Amino acid sequence: MIPNWLKYARELQAAAQTGLTYAANKYEKDRYEHLADLAARMMVEGSGEPIDLVKGAFAEQKGYATPKVDVRGCIYRTDADGKGQVLLVDELNDGGKWTFPGGFSDPNEGPSESCVREVEEEAGLIVKITKLCGIYDRDKRGGTSPYPFHIYKLFFLCEVTGTCEKSNLETGDPKWFPIDDLPELSWDRTSAWHVQRMYEHFLNPAMAADYD
Repeated sequence: MIPNWLKYARELQAAAQTGLTYAANKYEKDRYEHLADLAARMMVEGSGEPIDLVKGAFAEQKGYATPKVDVRGCIYRTDADGKGQVLLVDELNDGGKWTFPGGFSDPNEGPSESCVREVEEEAGLIVKITKLCGIYDRDKRGGTSPYPFHIYKLFFLCEVTGTCEKSNLETGDPKWFPIDDLPELSWDRTSAWHVQRMYEHFLNPAMAADYD
């Protein structure tokens, strides 16, 4: 459950960001800058993060405020004994915990294009998308730590078609894990529920996509 302080801070920040985009005069701009400052201070009180870090993150956001889009590439296989395996990468910025390769979608990229790029960068694998499995609200499905912005998470099944040079230094080398013996996961990125649910989609490609 998202804490109230985080919900209110996000709403204040979104109102300030949108207001600054359309402010018609200095009076309106000053008012929305005050709202942005209040949102940052509220976020600091709840999260314990440094005020300069929070203000910097808020200042980078421009235009009408909307949720961010996180994409994840889900790759499975069946071993010689008929048991399922999942490919994960270790998230070095989260203590080496494991996750589906992925990250935020970039401007001028479709979600599936972003997913293909992220898998190439983080796992060194060339893939093609075979299915959109789910669109989830991060706060409702696995997110465990406060994040200043609202996030939608898109999970795609991927089929490996080749290899390439891994370029993302924030993740370690990919590794296959048995579905019933997962490593410690980076839950804000990939939860055990996500791994199991995507495996159901892998086993049954005709399943309809999930959504929040």
